[in-house]
Amino acid sequence: MTFIGWRLTCKACASDTPMSEITPELLLRAYASGIFPMAESRDSDQLFWVDPKVRGILPLDKFHVPRRLARTVRQDPFRITTDSAFAEVIAACADRARGREDSWINDEIVRLYVRLFELGHAHSIECWDGNRLVGGLYGISLGAAYFGESMFHTETDASKVALVHLVARLRHGGYLLLDTQFVTDHLRHFGAIEISKAEYQTHLARAMAGVANYHSLPDDASGSDVLQLITQTS
Repeated sequence: MTFIGWRLTCKACASDTPMSEITPELLLRAYASGIFPMAESRDSDQLFWVDPKVRGILPLDKFHVPRRLARTVRQDPFRITTDSAFAEVIAACADRARGREDSWINDEIVRLYVRLFELGHAHSIECWDGNRLVGGLYGISLGAAYFGESMFHTETDASKVALVHLVARLRHGGYLLLDTQFVTDHLRHFGAIEISKAEYQTHLARAMAGVANYHSLPDDASGSDVLQLITQTS
């Protein structure tokens, strides 16, 4: 499962860019202006910029946790960590062997986002069963915005549990925007909505002017803790 719906038709709204021209600094400026890169396939040697006319976001104050999933989260079936296996998470998200015929994450995206992680602008959440990484997600943090990129799971509900922990962490840390790029049927179940490009730019500008702390929530927060955070009113 990914945050974004992989649509090759998006290429119409952006142009190919030689990968050698994209730097982490350019990538951050792109996110701050509302665009992001994708590869056409896992083996592609180019990236293209995407600037959707309609944008997906997941309002943090209206995030919905389905009842069955809430029970699962409360049971703490996985050990949750943050930023402890970023490279492994993005590699798993790019893996075509996990129920996907192809991936929009190529080697250059992996390289760039690992570098952003080293610079403190990319973050992951991991779900573990013992010493096995069984689910997780990653995204970009800039100002008070978190740009969700992709998630994966090899155990039932692992990516969903990671998403619940992410939303609690963002709420606790003062984030104003959770960008999902596009909206899938799956994300609609959690409250994801589509907004116009103009409305998105308003949300983005507000978030870029804000300050947030991804690590303000203790790493040992339990499932009950994160559910309580999500249901608290601002």
